[in-house]
Amino acid sequence: MEELLKIENVCKSFPLNDGKVLPVLTNVNLTIGNIPEKPQIVSILGPSGGGKTTLLRILAGLDKPDSGKVILKDGTMREVRLGDVGVVFQRYPLFDDRTVLQNLVEPAKNGGLSGEQARQKALKYLEDFDLSKQASSFPLQLSGGQRQRVAIAQQLIQERRYIILDEPFSGLDPNNINKVIKLLQDVAGQHTDNTFIIVTHDITSALIISDTICLLGKPNTADEKSGAFIVKHYDLIEEGLAYHPEVEDLPRFQAIRKEIKYVHFPSLVIAKN
Repeated sequence: MEELLKIENVCKSFPLNDGKVLPVLTNVNLTIGNIPEKPQIVSILGPSGGGKTTLLRILAGLDKPDSGKVILKDGTMREVRLGDVGVVFQRYPLFDDRTVLQNLVEPAKNGGLSGEQARQKALKYLEDFDLSKQASSFPLQLSGGQRQRVAIAQQLIQERRYIILDEPFSGLDPNNINKVIKLLQDVAGQHTDNTFIIVTHDITSALIISDTICLLGKPNTADEKSGAFIVKHYDLIEEGLAYHPEVEDLPRFQAIRKEIKYVHFPSLVIAKN
């Protein structure tokens, strides 16, 4: 397996007012490798306050770990830099004073395209994302799902192949969750080098969409001297659960879902809400 992204022994703590430190991550290790002729969709599951956001920021180069490193493939394997990894945050922070089209043209121009090249590329993305009718709209005029699509397109138009999605299913009803799952699967499939990392607490949605599930937590939650780390992996391709149109009906899917819920993370969301 060719390695695409590696997290090596990442540790992160934060100082407290009493002079002590709060360990958030302890020796987090994770390797994401390529699947021949397939994109990668990896979900990191964990409870609220369990270190997911801290790990997200380190993966994106927004924060530095206290020790350890994140390495990704960019021609050769090198340490991650700010801007290497795109992030679609939960609130989809678009430019509210610019139209949907302008929200895509500007990052395309920042990537080195001329004004007309950027416009043509943006129009193609709007067509691919079923947003052509919203080209002249402003973000505040869009639905939540439309804003999410613009935010994802905004990262892809900058030729970012590594994209983190922060809680993409949060607050959505089951119908809209299904739409987001299909969108992400379609977008990931546009290029075999695309690597999506989904940070979520939604067990069911993560199992439906992912190739790999990683559980971020502590085996002993009473251990306050240790931060969270990857406590278990599920290779859903090996389990026969990836790329299956009726995956929720399979007994193994239901067994893994129950195992995550009742053995590892009883506080997590088990069903689409």
